Amino acid sequence: MSATIDAGSVLRFPVGVRLQHDRARERWVLQAPERVVELDEIAHAVLTHVDGRCDVEAIVAALAAEYGADAGEIYGDVIELFSSLLEKRMLAFAPRLS
Repeated sequence: MSATIDAGSVLRFPVGVRLQHDRARERWVLQAPERVVELDEIAHAVLTHVDGRCDVEAIVAALAAEYGADAGEIYGDVIELFSSLLEKRMLAFAPRLS
C-alpha cells in the first residue's frame, strides 16, 4: 500500500461496498460483490463513523467521547482496522477537498 493513513485521512466505502446487518448471520458485515467481511462490535462501532467527510482524528474523538476511552489507545486500533480494510479494498481514501 503506497498511501499511509494519518489523523487527517478521510476514508469512504468504495462503490459496491456497504455496511449492513446480515439477518442470516445475525451480525453486522461489510458486503461487497462476492465478498462479505463479518464485523465484531468494535469494528462496527468504528465503521458507523465512516462517511467520506470525517477524518480519522474526528472519528477517534467521537469514539473517545462516546465510550469514555483514551483517544490515544483508540487511534492505534482505528488505524489498524482501516489499514486492514484498505488492503482488502473494503475502504478507500476519499478525495481531499481544497
